[in-house]
Amino acid sequence: MRQPSLFSAQASAASPGDLAGLLCAPGQVHGFGRGTAARVSAVVAQQWRAVEIVRACTERALPAEWGQTGDRYWVRTAFVAGLLPLATEWTRGAVKAVPPGWQLDGAALRLWALAAGVPDGHGYLLGLDPHAPGTHGPLAAALSAVGLAATLLGQRAGGPALRVSGRRRIARLAELVGEAPRATPTGLWPR
Repeated sequence: MRQPSLFSAQASAASPGDLAGLLCAPGQVHGFGRGTAARVSAVVAQQWRAVEIVRACTERALPAEWGQTGDRYWVRTAFVAGLLPLATEWTRGAVKAVPPGWQLDGAALRLWALAAGVPDGHGYLLGLDPHAPGTHGPLAAALSAVGLAATLLGQRAGGPALRVSGRRRIARLAELVGEAPRATPTGLWPR
């Protein structure tokens, strides 16, 4: 039996801060009132992703729901005080920004893969927020810091996304994100 990496999704207790993984993807964080609560929301391409993200929120004691608009699915948490630290860390004014010195771990990486991860024949893509280009470089650096040097792809190349490629890096990615969630279609989870 292999011991999980210190950075893997299973290495620490689930926490609301893990939802930073949704913010690595095209997720958003919104405050409510005068700093009394915050909500995380994301739009995803498939229903299974929405279902699994809601399940991940439930594991973190965060009420969440999902729905469908056209051919896209949305997920959002309730407004809760427990998400205020995440909102404070990930916004500069009204703009989403990666916190200085932020360190990626397996739990956040798992949520990132849930929201916007897909294989592309050359590796595994982790989708980025096209409306927050200032996050792309810091997220590439955060991936590199956990042994997942990635190539930044622009929109013409199927991005914005970070492509993790190479057998060792994909194996490391699979180790960090853990087993595929229940509803994941075959071939869509790193392995």
